[in-house]
Amino acid sequence: MLESAQTIEGYKVAAARTAIELVKPDMRLGLGTGSTAAPFVEEVGARVRDGLNVICVPTSEATRAHAEALNIPLTTLDETPHLDLTVDGADEIDDQLRLIKGGGGALLREKIVATASERMVVIADDRKLSRTLGSHPLPIEVVRFGLKATMQLIHALSAEAGCEGEIRLRLGNDGRPFVTDQGNLIVDCAFPKIAEPEVLAFALARVPGVVEHGLFLGLCDMAIVAGANGVQVLKHPSA
Repeated sequence: MLESAQTIEGYKVAAARTAIELVKPDMRLGLGTGSTAAPFVEEVGARVRDGLNVICVPTSEATRAHAEALNIPLTTLDETPHLDLTVDGADEIDDQLRLIKGGGGALLREKIVATASERMVVIADDRKLSRTLGSHPLPIEVVRFGLKATMQLIHALSAEAGCEGEIRLRLGNDGRPFVTDQGNLIVDCAFPKIAEPEVLAFALARVPGVVEHGLFLGLCDMAIVAGANGVQVLKHPSA
């Protein structure tokens, strides 16, 4: 039976409420972006109202606006270049805690913030779990210049890495190209199966027009996943 949107939202809230218990006084936090990260931002805001002292770096302008509305103290990576913890969502999670992220278009800032953090924790509902990455399109942030040539090279090098599928420029609700907070574009790659994510990541790094890709490899330390059977905590195999 298909789960309702209300039920899915409840799972996201349950994961966020578990993740907030990882937050300690005086922490430097990275705040993720998207529909799953938003409940965590709400939880941080509630704790701040109750007197919790933290300072946070948002991963997008949307998250910044959300946090400001909740009076969460904010900083930047220039002012606070090392963070204790980042909590973010994910579009897909495999059994080694390799991720696909970027469905919300903030993958570049999300990866920068996650890399600057001592720990990255992902919160999600259990629909996001996957044995092999590929059920969700892989977002790739690209520069505007030479877009067609960049897309062709992505196609060619991805095929060499064993990944083939439709590569499409992401459009916004207005039908125009979606523009990231950094002023770049995003192409979404429908690769049905990414058997070797590290090989694909290496291939994409060879494309000059690629700013960043949505494969988050070796960054996630823990995933908090909620579903009909409750909340489960998955830790990285090396942990």
